[in-house]
Amino acid sequence: MKLLVMSDTHGDAEVIKQVREANQNVDAIIHCGDSELAFDHPYLEGIRKVRGNCDQDNRFPKEDLFEVEGIKVFVAHGHLLNVKSTIMNLLYRAQEVEANVAFFGHSHVLGAELVDNILFVNPGSLLKPRGIAEKSYVVVEFANHNWNVTAYNDKGEEIFTNSYEITE
Repeated sequence: MKLLVMSDTHGDAEVIKQVREANQNVDAIIHCGDSELAFDHPYLEGIRKVRGNCDQDNRFPKEDLFEVEGIKVFVAHGHLLNVKSTIMNLLYRAQEVEANVAFFGHSHVLGAELVDNILFVNPGSLLKPRGIAEKSYVVVEFANHNWNVTAYNDKGEEIFTNSYEITE
């Protein structure tokens, strides 16, 4: 399973198009909110997407839960779960919906961690990154009880790759 995840593009539709075109061989594309585009914008077509605090279109859901190849994927922007202070609320919500992975944005801080066998990933921001100079998105892969998270800058250059093993 391979997922393309981005967030916090804040009106830059072209960067969404650019990242999509560079990563066509994925099982799902996810936008974690604050696209600031219309829900039905052509560059968001076919993308799993949620509403961020800067999104005005009420058609965006507050959160999304779906399955890809038996993996439960939870997506929230994070502002309603106070992710800038703690991921505990996000952890509790992910556990409640029995998610295997939780994607979120809002803080614009790129990062990933495994907590209680749930992978938490913030792809950073493709417009206004915090904590690093590079604008970022991630590609997340799962196979053989292992998560691989590879972060890329907006030019498609690798920033890092981290692996996380699920323990049974």
